[in-house]
Amino acid sequence: MSEPTVHIVDDDGAIRDALSWLFRSRGLRATAWESGEAFLAALTDETEGCVLLDVRMDGMTGIGVFERLLDRRCPMPVVFLTGHGDVPLAVTALKLGAFDFVEKPFNDNQLVERVAEAMRFAEARRRDLQAQATLAALLASLTPRERASSGWMSRT
Repeated sequence: MSEPTVHIVDDDGAIRDALSWLFRSRGLRATAWESGEAFLAALTDETEGCVLLDVRMDGMTGIGVFERLLDRRCPMPVVFLTGHGDVPLAVTALKLGAFDFVEKPFNDNQLVERVAEAMRFAEARRRDLQAQATLAALLASLTPRERASSGWMSRT
């Protein structure tokens, strides 16, 4: 399992550097990716944290990256960042399950708080999934007789 990280995906080097510094200065681990393709190529099942994703990039767009994350059932929350206030795009992203949609220019403190909230959400989701997997493993280890005598089958 990797350390929870803010994955900054933006094709603008100056933005990546500024955001990386901002999050690190607030005690959050940050990794910057120059494209959606580079981020997706490095993504593993152990990658944790949240994704701060620019909407408009050369190559694969932010929405394209988000759709790939959804296809891969990636549990990390996605916060979109855009310099173009595109309301229909924001609505689409949020309906698809994006955590938030933030417009540039943004307030540093508000952006950091939203990302920190997304990180807390991701950690809570990870713990819930882990607890569900543990429960499923325990139930699977019961014999049919144990299941019947526990009353579990009658409660489901």
